[in-house]
Amino acid sequence: MERRVFFSFHYERDAWRAGQVRNCNLLRTEDEYGFIDSVDWESLKREGDAAVERWIAGQMKNTSVSVVLIGSETAKRPWVRHEIVKSWNRGNGIVGVWIHNIKNQDRMTDVAGANPLDHFKLPDGTLLSSVCKTYDWVLNDGRNNLGKWVEEAYQVRAKYGTDEKIVVVDEIGLAAAAVGLSRSTSASAGFTPRSPWCPDDPDGRK
Repeated sequence: MERRVFFSFHYERDAWRAGQVRNCNLLRTEDEYGFIDSVDWESLKREGDAAVERWIAGQMKNTSVSVVLIGSETAKRPWVRHEIVKSWNRGNGIVGVWIHNIKNQDRMTDVAGANPLDHFKLPDGTLLSSVCKTYDWVLNDGRNNLGKWVEEAYQVRAKYGTDEKIVVVDEIGLAAAAVGLSRSTSASAGFTPRSPWCPDDPDGRK
Protein backbone atom coordinates (compact mmCIF):
# COMPACT_ATOMS: atom_id res chain seq x y z
CA MET A 1 0.00 0.00 0.00
CA GLU A 2 1.33 3.43 -0.93
CA ARG A 3 1.64 5.88 1.96
CA ARG A 4 1.20 9.61 1.88
CA VAL A 5 4.48 11.10 3.07
CA PHE A 6 5.45 14.40 4.67
CA PHE A 7 9.07 15.50 4.11
CA SER A 8 10.87 17.50 6.79
CA PHE A 9 14.20 19.17 6.04
CA HIS A 10 16.36 22.25 6.59
CA TYR A 11 15.14 24.42 3.77
CA GLU A 12 18.00 26.85 3.35
CA ARG A 13 20.88 24.39 3.35
CA ASP A 14 19.29 21.25 1.96
CA ALA A 15 16.58 22.31 -0.51
CA TRP A 16 18.63 21.10 -3.50
CA ARG A 17 19.35 17.71 -1.96
CA ALA A 18 15.74 17.35 -0.86
CA GLY A 19 14.74 18.13 -4.43
CA GLN A 20 16.85 15.28 -5.73
CA VAL A 21 15.10 12.88 -3.36
CA ARG A 22 11.71 14.15 -4.46
CA ASN A 23 12.55 14.01 -8.14
CA CYS A 24 13.46 10.35 -8.05
CA ASN A 25 9.71 9.74 -8.50
CA LEU A 26 9.67 6.93 -5.95
CA LEU A 27 6.36 8.26 -4.64
CA ARG A 28 3.48 9.71 -6.58
CA THR A 29 3.59 13.50 -6.54
CA GLU A 30 0.15 13.66 -4.92
CA ASP A 31 1.51 11.56 -2.04
CA GLU A 32 4.36 13.99 -1.22
CA TYR A 33 3.94 16.87 1.21
CA GLY A 34 6.18 19.42 2.92
CA PHE A 35 7.70 20.98 -0.20
CA ILE A 36 7.28 24.67 -1.00
CA ASP A 37 9.05 27.02 -3.41
CA SER A 38 11.18 29.89 -2.19
CA VAL A 39 8.73 32.68 -3.03
CA ASP A 40 5.84 31.01 -1.22
CA TRP A 41 8.05 30.18 1.76
CA GLU A 42 9.20 33.78 2.14
CA SER A 43 5.61 34.95 1.93
CA LEU A 44 4.52 32.40 4.51
CA LYS A 45 7.26 33.44 6.94
CA ARG A 46 6.15 37.05 6.76
CA GLU A 47 2.74 35.97 8.03
CA GLY A 48 4.34 34.77 11.27
CA ASP A 49 4.91 31.55 13.19
CA ALA A 50 1.21 30.79 13.56
CA ALA A 51 0.83 30.79 9.77
CA VAL A 52 3.81 28.45 9.39
CA GLU A 53 2.33 26.08 11.97
CA ARG A 54 -1.00 26.07 10.12
CA TRP A 55 0.79 25.33 6.84
CA ILE A 56 2.68 22.43 8.41
CA ALA A 57 -0.52 21.04 9.93
CA GLY A 58 -2.27 21.30 6.59
CA GLN A 59 0.60 19.55 4.80
CA MET A 60 0.60 16.72 7.35
CA LYS A 61 -3.14 16.16 7.07
CA ASN A 62 -3.90 12.70 5.68
CA THR A 63 -0.22 11.65 5.73
CA SER A 64 0.82 8.55 7.64
CA VAL A 65 4.64 8.73 7.49
CA SER A 66 7.14 11.57 7.85
CA VAL A 67 10.59 11.35 6.27
CA VAL A 68 13.19 13.52 7.98
CA LEU A 69 15.91 14.38 5.47
CA ILE A 70 19.02 14.79 7.61
CA GLY A 71 21.74 17.20 6.56
CA SER A 72 24.56 18.93 8.36
CA GLU A 73 22.41 21.31 10.47
CA THR A 74 19.01 19.63 10.44
CA ALA A 75 19.06 18.66 14.12
CA LYS A 76 19.33 22.32 15.14
CA ARG A 77 16.37 23.61 13.13
CA PRO A 78 13.34 24.56 15.24
CA TRP A 79 10.80 23.93 12.48
CA VAL A 80 12.23 20.48 11.84
CA ARG A 81 11.90 19.74 15.55
CA HIS A 82 8.35 21.03 15.48
CA GLU A 83 7.56 18.76 12.54
CA ILE A 84 9.06 15.71 14.26
CA VAL A 85 6.96 16.27 17.40
CA LYS A 86 3.79 16.89 15.42
CA SER A 87 4.44 13.89 13.18
CA TRP A 88 4.88 11.30 15.91
CA ASN A 89 2.20 12.71 18.19
CA ARG A 90 -0.42 12.64 15.43
CA GLY A 91 0.43 9.00 14.68
CA ASN A 92 2.83 9.29 11.74
CA GLY A 93 5.66 6.84 11.38
CA ILE A 94 9.07 8.50 11.15
CA VAL A 95 12.21 7.52 9.26
CA GLY A 96 15.42 9.52 9.03
CA VAL A 97 17.32 9.67 5.75
CA TRP A 98 20.85 11.10 5.67
CA ILE A 99 21.26 13.27 2.58
CA HIS A 100 24.67 14.88 3.17
CA ASN A 101 26.28 12.48 0.69
CA ILE A 102 24.07 13.72 -2.14
CA LYS A 103 25.96 16.22 -4.28
CA ASN A 104 24.50 19.71 -4.49
CA GLN A 105 24.28 21.98 -7.53
CA ASP A 106 28.03 22.58 -7.22
CA ARG A 107 28.64 18.82 -7.11
CA MET A 108 29.75 19.04 -3.48
CA THR A 109 28.76 16.74 -0.64
CA ASP A 110 28.27 18.04 2.90
CA VAL A 111 29.47 17.01 6.36
CA ALA A 112 27.33 14.66 8.41
CA GLY A 113 25.30 16.30 11.15
CA ALA A 114 23.72 15.03 14.35
CA ASN A 115 20.68 12.76 14.26
CA PRO A 116 17.68 14.98 15.10
CA LEU A 117 15.81 11.96 16.45
CA ASP A 118 18.27 11.88 19.37
CA HIS A 119 16.54 14.97 20.77
CA PHE A 120 13.23 13.28 21.58
CA LYS A 121 12.07 10.61 23.97
CA LEU A 122 8.97 8.53 24.66
CA PRO A 123 7.20 8.56 28.06
CA ASP A 124 9.32 5.65 29.29
CA GLY A 125 12.54 7.54 28.45
CA THR A 126 13.31 5.62 25.26
CA LEU A 127 15.01 7.83 22.69
CA LEU A 128 13.10 8.22 19.46
CA SER A 129 16.31 7.43 17.57
CA SER A 130 16.30 3.92 19.06
CA VAL A 131 12.77 3.34 17.76
CA CYS A 132 12.82 5.04 14.36
CA LYS A 133 15.44 3.89 11.90
CA THR A 134 17.78 6.05 9.84
CA TYR A 135 19.34 5.31 6.47
CA ASP A 136 21.83 6.97 4.15
CA TRP A 137 20.30 7.93 0.79
CA VAL A 138 23.52 7.22 -1.11
CA LEU A 139 25.11 4.37 0.86
CA ASN A 140 21.84 2.50 1.44
CA ASP A 141 20.46 3.02 -2.08
CA GLY A 142 17.54 5.26 -1.25
CA ARG A 143 16.60 5.42 -4.91
CA ASN A 144 15.41 1.82 -4.72
CA ASN A 145 14.53 1.54 -1.06
CA LEU A 146 12.62 4.65 0.04
CA GLY A 147 9.27 2.93 -0.38
CA LYS A 148 10.41 0.07 1.87
CA TRP A 149 11.69 2.50 4.51
CA VAL A 150 8.39 4.36 4.49
CA GLU A 151 6.39 1.18 4.99
CA GLU A 152 8.74 0.03 7.73
CA ALA A 153 8.30 3.35 9.56
CA TYR A 154 4.52 3.01 9.34
CA GLN A 155 4.64 -0.48 10.85
CA VAL A 156 6.93 0.67 13.68
CA ARG A 157 4.59 3.51 14.65
CA ALA A 158 1.62 1.13 14.62
CA LYS A 159 3.19 -0.74 17.55
CA TYR A 160 2.80 2.31 19.80
CA GLY A 161 -0.37 3.80 21.23
CA THR A 162 -1.72 7.21 20.38
CA ASP A 163 -1.12 8.29 23.98
CA GLU A 164 2.61 7.59 23.76
CA LYS A 165 3.66 11.14 22.89
CA ILE A 166 7.24 12.29 22.50
CA VAL A 167 8.86 15.26 24.22
CA VAL A 168 12.07 17.19 23.63
CA VAL A 169 15.04 15.80 25.55
CA ASP A 170 17.34 18.83 25.63
CA GLU A 171 16.86 22.36 26.84
CA ILE A 172 16.00 24.01 23.52
CA GLY A 173 12.26 24.64 23.66
CA LEU A 174 10.43 24.53 20.37
CA ALA A 175 8.56 27.80 20.85
CA ALA A 176 11.55 29.78 22.12
CA ALA A 177 13.97 28.41 19.55
CA ALA A 178 11.61 29.16 16.71
CA VAL A 179 12.03 32.91 17.22
CA GLY A 180 14.47 34.12 14.59
CA LEU A 181 15.61 30.59 13.76
CA SER A 182 12.83 29.41 11.49
CA ARG A 183 13.54 27.13 8.56
CA SER A 184 14.56 30.11 6.45
CA THR A 185 15.86 30.45 2.93
CA SER A 186 17.01 32.95 0.38
CA ALA A 187 15.36 33.12 -3.00
CA SER A 188 18.48 31.73 -4.67
CA ALA A 189 18.31 28.58 -2.54
CA GLY A 190 14.69 27.81 -3.40
CA PHE A 191 13.34 24.38 -4.25
CA THR A 192 12.76 23.98 -7.97
CA PRO A 193 10.14 21.31 -8.77
CA ARG A 194 11.20 18.59 -11.21
CA SER A 195 14.82 19.75 -11.31
CA PRO A 196 17.50 18.54 -10.98
CA TRP A 197 17.14 14.96 -12.20
CA CYS A 198 17.76 12.06 -9.91
CA PRO A 199 20.81 10.18 -11.20
CA ASP A 200 20.96 6.42 -11.33
CA ASP A 201 24.49 6.59 -9.99
CA PRO A 202 25.72 8.70 -7.01
CA ASP A 203 28.06 10.79 -9.19
CA GLY A 204 25.30 11.80 -11.59
CA ARG A 205 27.15 10.63 -14.70
CA LYS A 206 24.01 9.36 -16.42
